[in-house]
Amino acid sequence: MRDVSRLAGVSRMTVARVLHRSGGVLPTTQARVEQAVSALGYVPDRAAGSLSTRRSGFVGLVLPTLNNANFASLAEGLTEALRPANYEVLIGYTGYSVAEEERQIRTMLARRPEALVLAATGHSPATRRLLEPGRPPVIEIAELPDQPLAHAIGLSNEAAGRAAADTLLGLGHRKLGAIGPGRDGDRIDTRGEARLRGFVAAVAAAGLPTSLALAEGGLPNSYRHGAEAMAALLAQAPDVEAVFAISDLSAVGALSECQRRGIAVPGRISLLGFGDFDIGQQLVPPLSTIATDFPGMGRAAGRMIIELVAPPSTGAGGLQQPALDRRLDIGFNLLERGTTRAAGPAGINHRKASHA
Repeated sequence: MRDVSRLAGVSRMTVARVLHRSGGVLPTTQARVEQAVSALGYVPDRAAGSLSTRRSGFVGLVLPTLNNANFASLAEGLTEALRPANYEVLIGYTGYSVAEEERQIRTMLARRPEALVLAATGHSPATRRLLEPGRPPVIEIAELPDQPLAHAIGLSNEAAGRAAADTLLGLGHRKLGAIGPGRDGDRIDTRGEARLRGFVAAVAAAGLPTSLALAEGGLPNSYRHGAEAMAALLAQAPDVEAVFAISDLSAVGALSECQRRGIAVPGRISLLGFGDFDIGQQLVPPLSTIATDFPGMGRAAGRMIIELVAPPSTGAGGLQQPALDRRLDIGFNLLERGTTRAAGPAGINHRKASHA
Protein backbone atom coordinates (compact mmCIF):
# COMPACT_ATOMS: atom_id res chain seq x y z
CA MET A 1 0.00 0.00 0.00
CA ARG A 2 2.94 2.31 0.70
CA ASP A 3 4.28 1.67 -2.83
CA VAL A 4 0.86 2.35 -4.33
CA SER A 5 0.52 5.63 -2.41
CA ARG A 6 3.99 6.77 -3.56
CA LEU A 7 3.34 5.93 -7.22
CA ALA A 8 -0.09 7.58 -7.19
CA GLY A 9 1.11 10.59 -5.16
CA VAL A 10 -1.58 10.21 -2.50
CA SER A 11 -1.74 9.20 1.15
CA ARG A 12 -2.16 5.60 2.28
CA MET A 13 -5.53 6.58 3.74
CA THR A 14 -6.67 7.61 0.26
CA VAL A 15 -5.46 4.29 -1.15
CA ALA A 16 -7.43 2.49 1.57
CA ARG A 17 -10.59 4.44 0.72
CA VAL A 18 -10.28 3.51 -2.95
CA LEU A 19 -9.63 -0.16 -2.23
CA HIS A 20 -12.48 -0.39 0.29
CA ARG A 21 -14.81 1.63 -1.96
CA SER A 22 -15.75 3.79 0.99
CA GLY A 23 -16.18 6.96 -1.09
CA GLY A 24 -14.94 10.48 -0.50
CA VAL A 25 -12.28 10.30 -3.26
CA LEU A 26 -12.26 12.43 -6.41
CA PRO A 27 -12.68 10.44 -9.65
CA THR A 28 -9.33 11.62 -10.97
CA THR A 29 -7.58 10.58 -7.75
CA GLN A 30 -9.34 7.23 -7.77
CA ALA A 31 -8.18 6.67 -11.35
CA ARG A 32 -4.55 7.39 -10.35
CA VAL A 33 -4.74 4.92 -7.48
CA GLU A 34 -6.30 2.23 -9.66
CA GLN A 35 -3.61 2.75 -12.30
CA ALA A 36 -0.90 2.41 -9.63
CA VAL A 37 -2.51 -0.76 -8.27
CA SER A 38 -2.58 -2.23 -11.78
CA ALA A 39 0.98 -1.20 -12.59
CA LEU A 40 2.36 -2.72 -9.39
CA GLY A 41 0.19 -5.85 -9.44
CA TYR A 42 -0.89 -5.07 -5.88
CA VAL A 43 -3.41 -7.46 -4.26
CA PRO A 44 -4.80 -6.33 -0.88
CA ASP A 45 -4.54 -8.83 2.00
CA ARG A 46 -8.22 -9.24 2.83
CA ALA A 47 -7.48 -11.77 5.57
CA ALA A 48 -5.36 -9.22 7.43
CA GLY A 49 -7.98 -6.53 6.84
CA SER A 50 -10.71 -8.70 8.27
CA LEU A 51 -8.86 -8.91 11.58
CA SER A 52 -9.33 -5.19 12.14
CA THR A 53 -12.76 -4.76 10.52
CA ARG A 54 -14.14 -8.15 11.74
CA ARG A 55 -15.73 -8.46 8.29
CA SER A 56 -14.78 -11.18 5.81
CA GLY A 57 -16.69 -9.81 2.82
CA PHE A 58 -17.75 -13.27 1.59
CA VAL A 59 -20.98 -15.23 1.52
CA GLY A 60 -20.90 -19.03 1.62
CA LEU A 61 -23.05 -20.99 -0.81
CA VAL A 62 -23.36 -24.74 -0.18
CA LEU A 63 -24.71 -26.76 -3.13
CA PRO A 64 -25.51 -30.48 -3.32
CA THR A 65 -23.90 -30.91 -6.75
CA LEU A 66 -22.04 -29.00 -9.46
CA ASN A 67 -23.44 -30.95 -12.44
CA ASN A 68 -26.81 -29.21 -12.32
CA ALA A 69 -27.27 -26.16 -14.55
CA ASN A 70 -30.04 -24.79 -12.35
CA PHE A 71 -27.71 -24.59 -9.36
CA ALA A 72 -25.19 -22.79 -11.58
CA SER A 73 -27.93 -20.29 -12.50
CA LEU A 74 -28.77 -19.88 -8.81
CA ALA A 75 -25.10 -19.11 -8.05
CA GLU A 76 -24.99 -16.57 -10.88
CA GLY A 77 -28.10 -14.81 -9.59
CA LEU A 78 -26.70 -14.69 -6.06
CA THR A 79 -23.36 -13.33 -7.29
CA GLU A 80 -25.00 -10.67 -9.44
CA ALA A 81 -27.09 -9.42 -6.52
CA LEU A 82 -24.16 -9.32 -4.08
CA ARG A 83 -21.54 -7.80 -6.36
CA PRO A 84 -22.75 -4.16 -6.02
CA ALA A 85 -22.42 -4.51 -2.22
CA ASN A 86 -18.81 -5.71 -2.63
CA TYR A 87 -19.45 -9.28 -1.44
CA GLU A 88 -17.84 -12.35 -2.95
CA VAL A 89 -19.38 -15.83 -3.08
CA LEU A 90 -17.48 -18.91 -1.89
CA ILE A 91 -19.01 -22.17 -3.17
CA GLY A 92 -18.80 -25.61 -1.61
CA TYR A 93 -20.65 -28.75 -2.61
CA THR A 94 -21.74 -31.78 -0.63
CA GLY A 95 -22.48 -34.55 -3.12
CA TYR A 96 -25.86 -34.78 -1.32
CA SER A 97 -24.06 -36.02 1.81
CA VAL A 98 -25.44 -34.83 5.15
CA ALA A 99 -22.05 -35.34 6.82
CA GLU A 100 -20.24 -33.42 4.08
CA GLU A 101 -22.70 -30.54 4.44
CA GLU A 102 -21.80 -30.33 8.13
CA ARG A 103 -18.07 -30.32 7.26
CA GLN A 104 -18.52 -27.63 4.61
CA ILE A 105 -20.46 -25.41 7.02
CA ARG A 106 -17.86 -25.83 9.78
CA THR A 107 -15.13 -24.86 7.31
CA MET A 108 -17.00 -21.77 6.18
CA LEU A 109 -17.91 -20.67 9.70
CA ALA A 110 -14.20 -20.78 10.59
CA ARG A 111 -13.69 -18.07 7.94
CA ARG A 112 -16.44 -15.81 9.36
CA PRO A 113 -18.86 -15.57 6.43
CA GLU A 114 -21.25 -12.63 6.29
CA ALA A 115 -24.08 -15.11 5.57
CA LEU A 116 -24.67 -18.69 4.44
CA VAL A 117 -26.95 -19.82 1.61
CA LEU A 118 -27.75 -23.53 1.78
CA ALA A 119 -29.08 -25.45 -1.19
CA ALA A 120 -27.91 -28.69 0.36
CA THR A 121 -30.55 -31.26 1.20
CA GLY A 122 -31.20 -32.18 4.81
CA HIS A 123 -29.31 -31.08 7.92
CA SER A 124 -27.79 -33.15 10.70
CA PRO A 125 -28.58 -32.24 14.33
CA ALA A 126 -24.98 -31.00 14.65
CA THR A 127 -25.46 -28.70 11.65
CA ARG A 128 -28.60 -27.26 13.20
CA ARG A 129 -26.67 -26.54 16.40
CA LEU A 130 -23.90 -24.87 14.41
CA LEU A 131 -26.45 -22.53 12.84
CA GLU A 132 -28.40 -21.54 15.94
CA PRO A 133 -29.40 -17.87 16.34
CA GLY A 134 -26.40 -15.61 16.85
CA ARG A 135 -24.51 -17.10 13.94
CA PRO A 136 -24.40 -15.40 10.53
CA PRO A 137 -27.75 -15.18 8.73
CA VAL A 138 -28.76 -18.43 7.03
CA ILE A 139 -30.98 -18.72 3.97
CA GLU A 140 -32.22 -22.10 2.78
CA ILE A 141 -32.90 -21.93 -0.92
CA ALA A 142 -34.81 -23.93 -3.56
CA GLU A 143 -37.21 -25.29 -0.95
CA LEU A 144 -39.59 -24.15 1.79
CA PRO A 145 -38.93 -26.55 4.70
CA ASP A 146 -41.52 -27.04 7.41
CA GLN A 147 -38.90 -26.18 10.04
CA PRO A 148 -36.47 -23.73 8.42
CA LEU A 149 -33.23 -22.82 10.12
CA ALA A 150 -34.15 -19.15 9.69
CA HIS A 151 -34.98 -17.78 6.24
CA ALA A 152 -36.15 -19.72 3.19
CA ILE A 153 -36.54 -18.83 -0.48
CA GLY A 154 -37.91 -21.35 -2.93
CA LEU A 155 -40.95 -23.42 -3.70
CA SER A 156 -42.98 -26.25 -2.26
CA ASN A 157 -41.47 -29.27 -3.98
CA GLU A 158 -44.29 -31.40 -2.62
CA ALA A 159 -46.81 -29.10 -4.31
CA ALA A 160 -44.84 -29.42 -7.56
CA GLY A 161 -45.14 -33.20 -7.31
CA ARG A 162 -48.87 -32.94 -6.74
CA ALA A 163 -49.17 -30.63 -9.75
CA ALA A 164 -47.33 -33.19 -11.89
CA ALA A 165 -49.76 -35.94 -10.91
CA ASP A 166 -52.79 -33.69 -11.33
CA THR A 167 -51.63 -32.73 -14.82
CA LEU A 168 -51.18 -36.33 -15.94
CA LEU A 169 -54.50 -37.31 -14.35
CA GLY A 170 -56.15 -34.38 -16.08
CA LEU A 171 -54.92 -35.74 -19.41
CA GLY A 172 -56.87 -38.92 -18.73
CA HIS A 173 -54.02 -41.22 -17.69
CA ARG A 174 -54.82 -43.79 -15.03
CA LYS A 175 -51.69 -45.92 -14.79
CA LEU A 176 -49.10 -43.46 -13.54
CA GLY A 177 -45.48 -44.00 -12.63
CA ALA A 178 -42.68 -41.83 -11.27
CA ILE A 179 -38.90 -42.15 -11.07
CA GLY A 180 -36.40 -40.62 -8.67
CA PRO A 181 -33.19 -41.70 -6.95
CA GLY A 182 -33.24 -43.50 -3.63
CA ARG A 183 -31.16 -42.81 -0.53
CA ASP A 184 -27.55 -43.93 -0.55
CA GLY A 185 -26.20 -43.98 2.99
CA ASP A 186 -26.27 -40.37 4.16
CA ARG A 187 -26.68 -39.05 0.61
CA ILE A 188 -30.22 -37.66 0.43
CA ASP A 189 -32.14 -35.50 -2.04
CA THR A 190 -34.90 -34.12 0.18
CA ARG A 191 -36.31 -31.92 -2.60
CA GLY A 192 -36.66 -34.85 -4.98
CA GLU A 193 -38.19 -36.95 -2.23
CA ALA A 194 -40.73 -34.19 -1.57
CA ARG A 195 -41.72 -34.10 -5.26
CA LEU A 196 -42.16 -37.87 -5.25
CA ARG A 197 -44.15 -37.67 -2.01
CA GLY A 198 -46.48 -35.04 -3.46
CA PHE A 199 -46.96 -37.10 -6.61
CA VAL A 200 -47.86 -40.21 -4.63
CA ALA A 201 -50.31 -38.26 -2.45
CA ALA A 202 -52.17 -36.91 -5.49
CA VAL A 203 -52.34 -40.32 -7.18
CA ALA A 204 -53.61 -41.90 -3.95
CA ALA A 205 -56.22 -39.13 -3.58
CA ALA A 206 -57.49 -40.09 -7.05
CA GLY A 207 -58.03 -43.64 -5.81
CA LEU A 208 -55.28 -45.12 -8.00
CA PRO A 209 -52.35 -47.42 -7.17
CA THR A 210 -49.09 -45.76 -6.16
CA SER A 211 -46.74 -48.75 -6.42
CA LEU A 212 -45.18 -47.44 -9.64
CA ALA A 213 -43.52 -44.48 -7.94
CA LEU A 214 -39.97 -45.83 -7.85
CA ALA A 215 -37.18 -44.36 -5.72
CA GLU A 216 -34.11 -46.30 -6.72
CA GLY A 217 -30.63 -45.80 -8.12
CA GLY A 218 -27.97 -43.48 -6.77
CA LEU A 219 -27.49 -39.74 -6.65
CA PRO A 220 -27.08 -37.36 -8.34
CA ASN A 221 -29.90 -37.26 -10.88
CA SER A 222 -28.44 -38.00 -14.29
CA TYR A 223 -29.26 -39.19 -17.80
CA ARG A 224 -28.01 -42.65 -16.87
CA HIS A 225 -30.18 -42.75 -13.76
CA GLY A 226 -33.24 -41.84 -15.81
CA ALA A 227 -32.57 -44.54 -18.40
CA GLU A 228 -31.99 -47.23 -15.79
CA ALA A 229 -35.00 -46.19 -13.70
CA MET A 230 -37.23 -46.13 -16.80
CA ALA A 231 -36.04 -49.63 -17.71
CA ALA A 232 -36.91 -50.83 -14.20
CA LEU A 233 -40.33 -49.20 -14.39
CA LEU A 234 -41.11 -50.75 -17.78
CA ALA A 235 -40.02 -54.16 -16.48
CA GLN A 236 -42.51 -53.80 -13.63
CA ALA A 237 -45.32 -52.19 -15.64
CA PRO A 238 -44.98 -52.44 -19.44
CA ASP A 239 -48.41 -50.80 -19.81
CA VAL A 240 -47.61 -47.67 -17.78
CA GLU A 241 -49.33 -44.70 -19.42
CA ALA A 242 -47.55 -41.66 -17.96
CA VAL A 243 -44.33 -41.04 -16.04
CA PHE A 244 -43.12 -38.16 -13.86
CA ALA A 245 -39.35 -37.81 -13.48
CA ILE A 246 -38.36 -35.71 -10.47
CA SER A 247 -35.60 -34.03 -12.55
CA ASP A 248 -35.28 -33.17 -16.23
CA LEU A 249 -31.90 -34.92 -16.14
CA SER A 250 -33.65 -38.20 -15.35
CA ALA A 251 -36.45 -37.37 -17.79
CA VAL A 252 -33.97 -37.03 -20.66
CA GLY A 253 -32.55 -40.47 -19.84
CA ALA A 254 -36.07 -41.90 -19.60
CA LEU A 255 -36.98 -40.50 -23.01
CA SER A 256 -33.81 -41.96 -24.52
CA GLU A 257 -34.64 -45.38 -23.05
CA CYS A 258 -38.13 -45.25 -24.55
CA GLN A 259 -36.72 -44.29 -27.93
CA ARG A 260 -34.20 -47.16 -27.81
CA ARG A 261 -37.09 -49.55 -27.20
CA GLY A 262 -39.25 -48.06 -29.96
CA ILE A 263 -41.79 -46.76 -27.41
CA ALA A 264 -43.40 -43.56 -28.74
CA VAL A 265 -43.43 -40.54 -26.45
CA PRO A 266 -46.07 -39.15 -26.16
CA GLY A 267 -47.86 -41.56 -28.52
CA ARG A 268 -47.55 -44.46 -26.09
CA ILE A 269 -46.30 -42.85 -22.84
CA SER A 270 -46.59 -39.27 -21.61
CA LEU A 271 -43.45 -37.98 -19.86
CA LEU A 272 -43.12 -35.00 -17.53
CA GLY A 273 -39.96 -33.67 -15.87
CA PHE A 274 -38.91 -30.96 -13.44
CA GLY A 275 -36.41 -28.11 -13.78
CA ASP A 276 -36.83 -26.76 -17.34
CA PHE A 277 -33.23 -27.47 -18.33
CA ASP A 278 -32.12 -26.10 -21.70
CA ILE A 279 -31.60 -29.60 -23.09
CA GLY A 280 -35.26 -30.41 -22.54
CA GLN A 281 -36.30 -27.63 -24.89
CA GLN A 282 -34.04 -29.03 -27.64
CA LEU A 283 -35.24 -32.63 -27.48
CA VAL A 284 -37.47 -34.14 -30.14
CA PRO A 285 -40.15 -33.95 -28.91
CA PRO A 286 -39.44 -31.09 -26.47
CA LEU A 287 -39.84 -32.08 -22.84
CA SER A 288 -42.90 -31.13 -20.82
CA THR A 289 -41.69 -29.96 -17.44
CA ILE A 290 -42.20 -27.90 -14.29
CA ALA A 291 -40.18 -24.68 -14.22
CA THR A 292 -39.11 -22.47 -11.35
CA ASP A 293 -36.92 -19.37 -11.34
CA PHE A 294 -33.50 -20.47 -10.06
CA PRO A 295 -31.69 -17.24 -11.07
CA GLY A 296 -34.48 -15.28 -9.39
CA MET A 297 -34.01 -17.31 -6.20
CA GLY A 298 -30.33 -16.40 -6.18
CA ARG A 299 -31.03 -12.71 -6.72
CA ALA A 300 -33.70 -12.73 -3.99
CA ALA A 301 -31.24 -14.38 -1.58
CA GLY A 302 -28.62 -11.73 -2.40
CA ARG A 303 -31.06 -8.90 -1.75
CA MET A 304 -32.12 -10.48 1.53
CA ILE A 305 -28.50 -10.80 2.66
CA ILE A 306 -27.85 -7.13 1.91
CA GLU A 307 -30.87 -6.27 4.06
CA LEU A 308 -29.75 -8.56 6.89
CA VAL A 309 -26.08 -7.59 6.99
CA ALA A 310 -24.55 -4.15 6.66
CA PRO A 311 -22.41 -4.22 3.49
CA PRO A 312 -18.65 -3.82 4.00
CA SER A 313 -18.52 -0.67 1.88
CA THR A 314 -20.67 1.29 4.36
CA GLY A 315 -18.39 0.73 7.30
CA ALA A 316 -21.40 -0.22 9.43
CA GLY A 317 -20.95 -3.16 11.73
CA GLY A 318 -23.07 -5.98 13.00
CA LEU A 319 -26.18 -7.75 11.91
CA GLN A 320 -29.58 -6.23 11.39
CA GLN A 321 -31.65 -8.95 13.01
CA PRO A 322 -35.21 -9.07 11.64
CA ALA A 323 -38.15 -9.34 13.98
CA LEU A 324 -39.55 -12.39 12.18
CA ASP A 325 -38.21 -15.22 10.05
CA ARG A 326 -38.71 -14.69 6.35
CA ARG A 327 -40.15 -17.09 3.78
CA LEU A 328 -40.40 -16.23 0.11
CA ASP A 329 -42.34 -18.58 -2.18
CA ILE A 330 -41.03 -18.27 -5.76
CA GLY A 331 -43.61 -20.74 -7.03
CA PHE A 332 -43.47 -22.81 -10.23
CA ASN A 333 -45.04 -23.10 -13.68
CA LEU A 334 -46.07 -26.25 -15.49
CA LEU A 335 -45.02 -26.18 -19.15
CA GLU A 336 -46.79 -28.67 -21.40
CA ARG A 337 -44.68 -29.23 -24.50
CA GLY A 338 -44.29 -32.26 -26.72
CA THR A 339 -43.93 -35.23 -24.36
CA THR A 340 -47.41 -35.14 -22.82
CA ARG A 341 -50.69 -35.87 -24.58
CA ALA A 342 -54.28 -36.64 -23.65
CA ALA A 343 -55.23 -40.30 -23.31
CA GLY A 344 -58.13 -41.93 -25.16
CA PRO A 345 -60.85 -44.04 -23.57
CA ALA A 346 -58.82 -47.25 -23.94
CA GLY A 347 -55.65 -45.75 -22.59
CA ILE A 348 -54.35 -44.93 -26.07
CA ASN A 349 -52.83 -41.48 -26.29
CA HIS A 350 -54.27 -39.04 -28.78
CA ARG A 351 -52.55 -35.89 -29.99
CA LYS A 352 -52.93 -32.81 -27.83
CA ALA A 353 -51.56 -29.43 -28.84
CA SER A 354 -48.61 -28.59 -26.62
CA HIS A 355 -48.35 -25.21 -24.99
CA ALA A 356 -46.14 -23.34 -22.60
